[in-house]
Amino acid sequence: MRGEAQSGHLPVMFVQVMEGLRVRENGTYLDGTFGRGGHARGVLQRLGPGGRLLLMDKDPEAIAHAEQTFAGDARVAIRRDSFATLAHWDAAAEGLDGVLLDLGVSSPQLDVAERGFSFGKDGPLDMRMDPDHGESAAQWLARADEAEIADVLWTYGEERLSRRIAKAIVARRGEKPFTRTADLADLLGAVVGRGKHDINPATRSFQAIRIHINRELADLETGLDGALERLKVGGRLAVISFHSLEDRIVKRFISRHAKAPPANRRLPELDVFVPTLKAIGDAQRADAAETSANPRARSAVLRVAEKLGAAA
Repeated sequence: MRGEAQSGHLPVMFVQVMEGLRVRENGTYLDGTFGRGGHARGVLQRLGPGGRLLLMDKDPEAIAHAEQTFAGDARVAIRRDSFATLAHWDAAAEGLDGVLLDLGVSSPQLDVAERGFSFGKDGPLDMRMDPDHGESAAQWLARADEAEIADVLWTYGEERLSRRIAKAIVARRGEKPFTRTADLADLLGAVVGRGKHDINPATRSFQAIRIHINRELADLETGLDGALERLKVGGRLAVISFHSLEDRIVKRFISRHAKAPPANRRLPELDVFVPTLKAIGDAQRADAAETSANPRARSAVLRVAEKLGAAA
């Protein structure tokens, strides 16, 4: 859930991102998840006239905001697309000094009921970050079989009642299709119940369906590969994730390129491992003041890595 940096006292996570990117005056940086431009503004404030900022987002409303805000700045280039395609953007071909990915759904997407991301606001059951492409959550729930629904809920939401929920969805849609977020949330509440923890019973299932509809984890894996390909030696990768599935992918990606795999004494060593990334510090999190002001920051985890040269 992407938040935005506000004026006045800067959130700790925002400061950590800027420090992690280590913005150089004449560098070229790519923000793959523009949202409403909080991080973009921070990077631009640190760039000189020779600097360059590439902005990406697959949400048309985010791109419209970027064009309205930054179109007059010659240092800025804007592209509507998933960050999974960043390596194919000609503007990035000469190399990047930094890549920022702020994962998950943005605050504007979550707060607008018509986008269909929130179980707390009734709206069309859509959930697409790019509403012009792909199938909506309603369309997927109308055609997916019980086993596929259960698999998505378990894999992407770690929902222990995935099979029971899938069975209930299939039974109910035979009478009336799911078209509204409140309708699906009501069914999830009836199946899951409140339980002992103060978490809405729809939380895990909504997360799982959203991740599936938007191919978020597949895009993350592709985008990380693209970032490593386009980063210059010494360039920084900064990724903010909001749940364990995302963070696990980022952590393993950095580790895979920074550390040699465990040796197997039974097999010959064919190649000498050459690291291409170096982790910069440990995982970072927001402090109590930031999470108090912005509860969505509670689950945010920032990881930073630097690209190494061949002789590193």
